[in-house]
Amino acid sequence: MANSSFDMIVLGGGPAGYPAAIRATQLGLTAVVIERDKLGGVCVNIGCIPTKALLHSASTANVIRTEAKELGIQVGEVTTDYGVAMKRSRKVAEQNSKGVEFLMKKNKITVVKGTGALTSKNTVQVGSDTYTATKAVVIATGSRTKGIPPVGLEVNGTTVITSDEALFLEAAPKTLAIVGAGAVGSEFADIFNAFGTEVTLIEAMPRVLPIEDAEASDVIAKSFKKRGINVLAGVKVVKADVAKDGVTLHLEVGGKTQTVQAEKVLMAAGRAVNTEDIGLEKAGIKLTDRGFIQIDPATLQTSVAGVYAIGDVAGPPMLAHKGTREGIHVAEVIAGHHPKAIDYSNVPSVTYCHPEVASIGLTEEQAKEKGHDYQVGRFPLSANGRARASNETEGFVKVIRDKKYGEILGAHIVSGHASEMIHELVVARTNEYTVEEVDLAIHAHPTLSEAIAEAALDSLGRAVHI
Repeated sequence: MANSSFDMIVLGGGPAGYPAAIRATQLGLTAVVIERDKLGGVCVNIGCIPTKALLHSASTANVIRTEAKELGIQVGEVTTDYGVAMKRSRKVAEQNSKGVEFLMKKNKITVVKGTGALTSKNTVQVGSDTYTATKAVVIATGSRTKGIPPVGLEVNGTTVITSDEALFLEAAPKTLAIVGAGAVGSEFADIFNAFGTEVTLIEAMPRVLPIEDAEASDVIAKSFKKRGINVLAGVKVVKADVAKDGVTLHLEVGGKTQTVQAEKVLMAAGRAVNTEDIGLEKAGIKLTDRGFIQIDPATLQTSVAGVYAIGDVAGPPMLAHKGTREGIHVAEVIAGHHPKAIDYSNVPSVTYCHPEVASIGLTEEQAKEKGHDYQVGRFPLSANGRARASNETEGFVKVIRDKKYGEILGAHIVSGHASEMIHELVVARTNEYTVEEVDLAIHAHPTLSEAIAEAALDSLGRAVHI
């Protein structure tokens, strides 16, 4: 161990931890990243990146099946092979992880492979080695998938799996029940349906994608049902019979019971944070009543001076891009700068199923609950020239504006490429633009983004193309 003392020690090399180290070195600090697995964390290795690679395969298969003939393309019988798609997704993940390794070397950041634990507020033990932080320790240990043990749904890696195991399957199962219809569950429903699996998507809340605007949820539910996905919302799993060759789920629906049998059950009902065995108690670091590390939202410092927490362990939203922003922010704080506070109300949410769902700010229901005097503007993709040309007319853009000041309270997009379109509205909200100012920006024609301008106009009662 050539050097055991650094300005900053980062526990975890995921999308929160490694940007913190990079920004620290840009500001002249020395940093070490301690990572027990591969750099890039869950997102790069067993989360965002490989899942999006599989979703691309799924989308391509669906387009060939349903649109090729109409597009003037003649193909034979379409067959799919999940194993091949899985291997491609692994290559994509490996490329991204190696990219993070390159960034560590480029920025002269020391990387230590192993499990780290705080032994005091400024020392971290990794095996038999001790590392000392002269300025700060940053905890970025992330989160993991979880099961529902009380009803018998403990993850066993074979018949009861998580997204982790799903990403390594050699073949798509014949039948699959997915518990949880949030972003992860909906994305895997999309993937496995495209690869020929009979999918049942189960959600305890009244609708799929329960944190999204109700109109967006409705479009996705209808789209899924049209493609043969069995969508069960407002359903509670009360018992599970797990066997070697499959699982029987006992469900409670409106006071009645029903069963669903599947070869595998994929657990997508939330995540657990990685706060165990990292020395929090020894360092005196407090947790919130929900089990996250307690932080000062302005500085991201924990209850112990000189120790900071970022990413999933620091609380929701548990999103990679939120963690990245926190990583950059905390490095600037540690370096003595005074960065602008993170606006947690302006973190975009995206689900990458087809069509995609993207949102920012308040849902209409939330705007109503908060007592806002608001006006909604909508524009259907079916009226958009680019969407028609691309055969992607499913969905809409919805803008919720404050009537008095024109402030954009929230925006919701269901569309192909919604994940790319939403950022115009993220920038608008970040800079406090009004819907009138969004309209003043000339949108190229024909583009999907024209639907944003039209929705803004519709909130003013001035839509042109509907």
